[in-house]
Amino acid sequence: MSIITADWVIAEPGETPLRDFAVRVEGNRITHVEDSSRLRADFPNDEVVDGSGCVLAPGFVNTHAHLYGVLAHGIPLVQAPSGFWPFLEDFWWPRVEDALDHDMVLAATHWVGAEMLRTGTTCFYDILEAPNALSGILVRQAETVRSLGLRGILSFEATQRVSVANGQAGLEENLHMIDAGRAGGPDALVQGLMCIHTTFTCPPPFIEQAFALAEQHEVLMHAHVNEGTHEGILCAERYGKRTLELYDDLRVAGPRMMASQCVQLSDRERDIIAERGVRVTHMPLSNCEVGGGIAPVPELLTAGVVLGLGSDGYLNDMFSVMRGAFMLHKARLLNPQVMPAGVVFRLATAGGAEALGLGDRIGRLSPGYRADLQLIDASFPTPATAHNLYDQLVLWRSGTDVRDVMVDGSWRVRDHLVTGFDTAAARAHVGEQALRLWNRS
Repeated sequence: MSIITADWVIAEPGETPLRDFAVRVEGNRITHVEDSSRLRADFPNDEVVDGSGCVLAPGFVNTHAHLYGVLAHGIPLVQAPSGFWPFLEDFWWPRVEDALDHDMVLAATHWVGAEMLRTGTTCFYDILEAPNALSGILVRQAETVRSLGLRGILSFEATQRVSVANGQAGLEENLHMIDAGRAGGPDALVQGLMCIHTTFTCPPPFIEQAFALAEQHEVLMHAHVNEGTHEGILCAERYGKRTLELYDDLRVAGPRMMASQCVQLSDRERDIIAERGVRVTHMPLSNCEVGGGIAPVPELLTAGVVLGLGSDGYLNDMFSVMRGAFMLHKARLLNPQVMPAGVVFRLATAGGAEALGLGDRIGRLSPGYRADLQLIDASFPTPATAHNLYDQLVLWRSGTDVRDVMVDGSWRVRDHLVTGFDTAAARAHVGEQALRLWNRS
């Protein structure tokens, strides 16, 4: 039983921060969020964790990651791909995903998992496409995530890109992970869900099969949607309708569907997302890196869409991701008032939890919620106030300012160090596996 004090507490992201409050944790759950002095008086025998000079906030929820992507950082290239389709066909598929094996995936998971913890992320959703690493890779990946004490949802990006049989093996891999996660009970840190790639690698019967399996097992189904201009165009050429229109006709578009990217949307596709309750995850930085464009996130939020932020495996520091979301949409809409810092901070925490179907468990500091939280250094050069705290955090903090991180009631980062993690050994191992990937491809 612990009482964690702080200069500021963000209990409900996006709402007014609380001055000189504290959070009480018993086991893996939050029991109280109250005035610090009152809590200490009411529970004099509890351990007190001094968060003086810090902001106490929910841990970040990274709603879209490709942990294996770290292995491609710095990979030798003659020249950068000329667009999103060449990025996939000439680079990412043959040189990265098709070359992955178990050892590479596990080394990347270990390194990036610790990197996320160290920078304040307590929960993530990972999408693995490694057609030559089937089968059994997700359960092994789950062991690595559990060893770090990190909360995660793992999936395999099932696709018929390689073959029909490989697509079925991908679906089976997801079912195996879903069952393995459920075997750990409702409080298990690592879970699974159903996942496919896109409409240009998954024909309609395959999409319908995946969605039926998701319904049967009562999990979400994830798909990349319109990351660039090509998918909507190809979908219209093949099926006479754009991507979300096809999903709607297949009766897939709905609250069980989690659509990532959603960059290039027609007006009708935006309406479908809002009308059907499709969940959306937004990756502002990677969308820029691959030349996909800028998603209409302010418009989706205005329409009431459930939306979270993700790194896409590009930059896994969620402070960087938040800054991208904060700035890009102001530039696109020529309006500095859109995407205020409080909204962005909410998307990185409670919004992400809701997008992953975990909004009743994490993303807030409220009684009954799991104790997933972080202490962020608040020694800003200018005074922090209730009206500017979100701006101070989003614009002038980074992952290096995260002091301590708790996941499910256990401290996983203390004084900037991930507990039980050998940084030098992990760096050497992931570097070795990166060289194996580079040489293989």
